[in-house]
Amino acid sequence: MTVLRIALIGCGAIGTSVLELLEDDAALAVVAIVVPAEGVTAAQALVPGVKVGSSVPVTGIDLVVETAGHAAIEEHVLPALARGTPCIVASVGALSAAGLAEKLEAAAAAGRTQVQLIAGAIGGIDALSAARIGGLGSVRYTGRKPPHAWKGTPAEQGRDLDALTQQAVIFEGSAREAALLYPKNANVAATVSLAGLGLDRTLVRLIADPAVAENVHTVEAEGAFGSFELTMRNKPLAANPKTSALTVYSAVRALRNRAAALAI
Repeated sequence: MTVLRIALIGCGAIGTSVLELLEDDAALAVVAIVVPAEGVTAAQALVPGVKVGSSVPVTGIDLVVETAGHAAIEEHVLPALARGTPCIVASVGALSAAGLAEKLEAAAAAGRTQVQLIAGAIGGIDALSAARIGGLGSVRYTGRKPPHAWKGTPAEQGRDLDALTQQAVIFEGSAREAALLYPKNANVAATVSLAGLGLDRTLVRLIADPAVAENVHTVEAEGAFGSFELTMRNKPLAANPKTSALTVYSAVRALRNRAAALAI
């Protein structure tokens, strides 16, 4: 069996969870972990036997997986693509930054390889992409999370999240604005927009709701193809309530599809 050698960028909540799920996978091996220089020692203690450094190895890897955010895409993913190494990107919300999606596409083209954006916490991305071919008229994404999941974001301005007794709309606008203001909470909005009408034409509403314990994502789409509405109630990642656990599973699925003889 050929083993796919992986370089994992980031060893935070998502990266660590991915590592745990791949631990006994015979077809996939994380052979390198990339973290900032100041985090190398801590990461080495976490994963003894795996090469840890502050840059992606130039040789000895077959695939790069990013779980560390915008800066990591600029610093590590773009050069890897240009060298011809395929990459999987989890921080899709980072592509709300002007020109970054185009940079990724150009780097992949230059390296004659491909960058894959994972669906993350939302389903139906395949249907949305197909609907775009048939004609999309409107797409709206609504993200509903418990108040504590919005701490450390602009949602705290002018309100006490701990004191909420009913739902509060904390944002309404375009997917581009949502991803810029709520980068750790709005990856789904960016994913939906990139699969559908784009960052500026996708409508987004974000809600802090004390009545829910899960991360609730709803996508509504209409057009010449017909219409659909999808609602998902995702359990948050234990290590980071801002992230749905399904994001980790989506990354692992993408990796296993790379190694599988039959993929879906």
